[in-house]
Amino acid sequence: MSALLQRFSNIRREELGPALVAGLFFFCVLTALMVVRPAREALGMQRGIEALRWLFMGTVVVTLLVNPIFGWLVSRFRRLIFVNATYLFFAFGLVAFYSLLALAPQSVGQRSGQVFYVWFSVFNLFAVMLFWALMADRFSLEQAKRLFGAIAVGGTLGAIFGPWLASQLAKPLGTPALLLVAAGFLVLALAAAAWLARLRPEEGHAPAEESLIGGVAWEGLQAVFRSPYLLAICAYVLILAVMVTFLYFTRLQMVAALGTNIDMRTAMFARIDMITQVATLLLQAVVTGHLMRRLGVSVTLALLPVTVALGFVGLAIAGSIAALVAFEATFRAVQRGIMRPSRETLFTVVPRADRYKAKAFIDTFVYRAGDVVGAQTEGLLGRLGMGLAALATVAVPLAAAWMALGIWLGHAQRARAQGTERTEGAPA
Repeated sequence: MSALLQRFSNIRREELGPALVAGLFFFCVLTALMVVRPAREALGMQRGIEALRWLFMGTVVVTLLVNPIFGWLVSRFRRLIFVNATYLFFAFGLVAFYSLLALAPQSVGQRSGQVFYVWFSVFNLFAVMLFWALMADRFSLEQAKRLFGAIAVGGTLGAIFGPWLASQLAKPLGTPALLLVAAGFLVLALAAAAWLARLRPEEGHAPAEESLIGGVAWEGLQAVFRSPYLLAICAYVLILAVMVTFLYFTRLQMVAALGTNIDMRTAMFARIDMITQVATLLLQAVVTGHLMRRLGVSVTLALLPVTVALGFVGLAIAGSIAALVAFEATFRAVQRGIMRPSRETLFTVVPRADRYKAKAFIDTFVYRAGDVVGAQTEGLLGRLGMGLAALATVAVPLAAAWMALGIWLGHAQRARAQGTERTEGAPA
């Protein structure tokens, strides 16, 4: 069994327990998110696609305001406490929105729908960010390269299970009840986090739970602007968000052009999601760990920019819904199955405070800022009457810069890891 695990997923026998619990943790987080996501989309679209562009701006402002609060929690409390506080805060938020939908449905309108859209967008980023911050704190760089792809399988299974569960429960229980289901999975995620904390790391660098990180609330922002390495991660994430947004609005508009039938649109989105999830699952379970270990983080970070450049060129040439399905499925599979686990290894070589505070700033505010840039750029091109060819002329040069950043980050990570090893090996 140990030989089989090493061959297909690079998990060693002594790492099986922590990896499985981490995967369970991510499964619960992604299930909670995906159970509620259809409600977010429905409520946010009430005023049309153009309104979503401005909701992105609202999300940026809220993430900037939430970051110092999260930084204060990280500075003042032990790890398990601020993890519990963050997830419980979002769980109580889900219960509050459920109470509004169930007890006062007449109060639910476009404005409350927009509030929920922004709140869920912040919840989505913080929940996933905090999970990966814990993983970077729990596993060493060597382990991260081998294990993060396999651990991410738990999230992919949750992303598949969540929509299925929502489809099964929405009719008998009603849509508001899905918020309570999501809150329940967040509580289960906390149980998995506590279980993972009790498992003794074999070669990870996780410090004792009793140690405080300390520092100040805005330390993450300060660290980003002091470190070229963190600034490069910022730029990488910013371009990622721009590309995701380009593809997001392209998909909305191409599917909308097919007709106004809701069932047809739902079936098309579901087809894209299913192809994406299956491809992602295969990449995470079998390919990612081997790619990072054998080819290095530089190559795996550069794969998504290459995919994007080729995809937008192909989409501009073909301009068909079939090309869109192929491009988005490939993009999402490479993003979630290869790029995301690789990107998360970048934080295993930074100080512990930066794994939480700087990462929170990058994965929430910077990412949402990229959403705004992408949404406004795509909207401007649309208002000027420019189509997919114009979008490709913007996306391809941006992808080239993105690829260069990925290659540089992989080399910088290796240099930092070697510097840490030399420091730890030096005589006292």
